Amino acid sequence: MTTTALRKAGGSLTLTVPAAFVRQNRLSAGSPVAVEVAGATLTVRAATSRLTLAQLLKGTPRNAKKMRVPGWDEMPAVGREW
Repeated sequence: MTTTALRKAGGSLTLTVPAAFVRQNRLSAGSPVAVEVAGATLTVRAATSRLTLAQLLKGTPRNAKKMRVPGWDEMPAVGREW
């Protein structure tokens, strides 16, 4: 367990996140984190957002068929991608 001190930033208190946690979860300034409060316990975890199929499809370019690489679908399998 790591101990750290709260710091004043404007009208709020801030908590420094250990560098090891930042590296492990590939975080940077502005990364979303989930915060849970249960009594005297504060839990902070990296907020991984999973996109829904609808969100993924919405981000697909309209001209996706024109962007296909010729011959890609005809290439033989090289592993277990069947």
